[in-house]
Amino acid sequence: MGYEAMLWFLLAHLLVQILKINAKVPAIIVFGDSSVDSGNNNEISTVLKSNFQPYGRDFIDSKPTGRFSNGRIPTDFISEAFRIKPTIPAYLDPTYNISDFSTGVCFASAGTGYDNATSDVLSVIPLWKEMEYYKEYQEKLRGFLGNEKANKVIGEALYLVSIGTNDFLENYYVLPRRSSEYNIEEYQNFLAGIAKDFITELHRLGARNICLSGLPPMGCLPLERATNIFSGGDCVQEYNDVAKKFNEKLQGMIMKVNKELAGIRLVFSNPYDILLDIIQNPNKFGFEDIAKACCGTGFFEMGYMCSKINPFTCSDANKYVFWDSFHPTEKTNWIIADHVVRTSLATFL
Repeated sequence: MGYEAMLWFLLAHLLVQILKINAKVPAIIVFGDSSVDSGNNNEISTVLKSNFQPYGRDFIDSKPTGRFSNGRIPTDFISEAFRIKPTIPAYLDPTYNISDFSTGVCFASAGTGYDNATSDVLSVIPLWKEMEYYKEYQEKLRGFLGNEKANKVIGEALYLVSIGTNDFLENYYVLPRRSSEYNIEEYQNFLAGIAKDFITELHRLGARNICLSGLPPMGCLPLERATNIFSGGDCVQEYNDVAKKFNEKLQGMIMKVNKELAGIRLVFSNPYDILLDIIQNPNKFGFEDIAKACCGTGFFEMGYMCSKINPFTCSDANKYVFWDSFHPTEKTNWIIADHVVRTSLATFL
């Protein structure tokens, strides 16, 4: 690792330690897709799972948990930065209970999206069902803490929502249904409307501190680059442009919601710029490979294709931006989380 990259990491680590001191959030509550799923898909009937090696090989005790990475995911690092706990458990994981969930819980499901049609593709948990699980959680929390303490946790908790990439890459651009019903801007508006309704319902249920994540430069995911053969494996600019435009729509929606809903503090986190910076300037962050992932050949493997017996998997994931063809490495997740904590989430510290 070069001197500049090493200095960057040391300074960033120091800043996270400083932020930990002043953290006031009692719990982290997570909704979304595989970018933040800590293992809920383990407990449902779907082919989209990652609870096997080499997933999790750099996690605590080298345990594959269902996180789509070699280690921790951004929400784990955010929880740690807020001085709560180093990992956020999955709500459906039977090894945890309401005592564990009272300080942080994840309802996310890999493969899901804003659009119910997206969750149908791989038979995963739709966003509306994540909300139903959250309502059930509230009841359990009140039974565990009592109404007054539970309502305090619900009102002071930090809610993280990370979702949307699958709506485009798994649904709109792959299957004919939505693309025949909507042009791309209409579909973006359709999804933004669902996002607004979801946030409004969270607010009605007592949530006040909410961070809504935008889309990454999804045209630069290894799977998309590998299939972009006519452009020499470059990022798919169309997908990146769609991500930027959708992020703008989410930001506009957030401005309106902050004016409409009493007491809400809704912020936008933008993984697009930081991830694109990493991809365009890998040496600055200590990376060597940006176009292919660590697992397997690095171009197509994800889920069961990213298996322990694949002989092509890299030995050092820290050199890679991506772990599998769709998901970042733990190191990348840490950088993204650190960026989000220092920017969007600083208001909650």
